[in-house]
Amino acid sequence: MRLLIMKLILGGFLMVFETISSFLETLSTGSGLWNPLVWGVIAIIAFFIAYILRGFGRKDFKSEKEKAKVFLSGNPELKKEDMHLKSSNVYWGFLESLKWVYNVLEKMHTGNVSDYILWFVVIMGILFIIIGVI
Repeated sequence: MRLLIMKLILGGFLMVFETISSFLETLSTGSGLWNPLVWGVIAIIAFFIAYILRGFGRKDFKSEKEKAKVFLSGNPELKKEDMHLKSSNVYWGFLESLKWVYNVLEKMHTGNVSDYILWFVVIMGILFIIIGVI
């Protein structure tokens, strides 16, 4: 009797395993699998775990206190306008090394949208000719 029950239980497990393995092999890529349902369930479980971990946080934390301020290596936090890096500072080396190209492009710049469309059409035509020839 015990042997029969064990065979039934083991057979049930094997049948469930075969069903799960056939379900998981929706798209086998050789280096993994892709099944949107499985990945969706994994994402839901990950969000649920993150929500549970978030629940362990301190309930009495106040974001207005001194502890919540950004640490800037001991420097005081200035207004957002003063903290913002200007693009001229970020790209200074790039612009300085290619100043001659930038000056030519700046002279060509008119601000007229139809000029940009013309340049786009001309360059696309050149690319289509190159692709067609090669």
